[in-house]
Amino acid sequence: MTDAYTLVKLLHILSSTVLFGTGIGTAFQMLMAARDGRPEVVARVAAQVVWADWWFTTPAVVVQPVSGLALVHLAGYSLGEPWLLASLALYAVAGAAWLPVVVIQRRLRDLAETAAAAGLPLSQAWRRLFRLWFLLGWPGFGAVVGIFALMVIRPG
Repeated sequence: MTDAYTLVKLLHILSSTVLFGTGIGTAFQMLMAARDGRPEVVARVAAQVVWADWWFTTPAVVVQPVSGLALVHLAGYSLGEPWLLASLALYAVAGAAWLPVVVIQRRLRDLAETAAAAGLPLSQAWRRLFRLWFLLGWPGFGAVVGIFALMVIRPG
């Protein structure tokens, strides 16, 4: 029989995989749509990215701290351990980058839909927002990679 720790660890690994994989996948799709430049393509992809964040990323964002804290408790670690504090700080960095990205994605979708409906190219406002969206992705990506590293090389 599998113990609670192993089941929670599996849940934690799977949700982190969904979080990271969805982030990488949606970022790639948005980048490729932006490079295409056609408002109708961008609008369609941005709409799918917004949905992917709601269906996949958001549940994983909720599961991660819950399963992580459960693992800390089940393994008998102290929350004051430096590697855990660092992972929590990195999670906060990732969240601080992700929350505005979610809002920006919705705005990018709306601006692209408006441009597509009017038969116009993507606006300068869209391009500025896309650059901000792209830039915010890097600290989030780096923070998640850092968390993975801490989980693998943690002491003990």
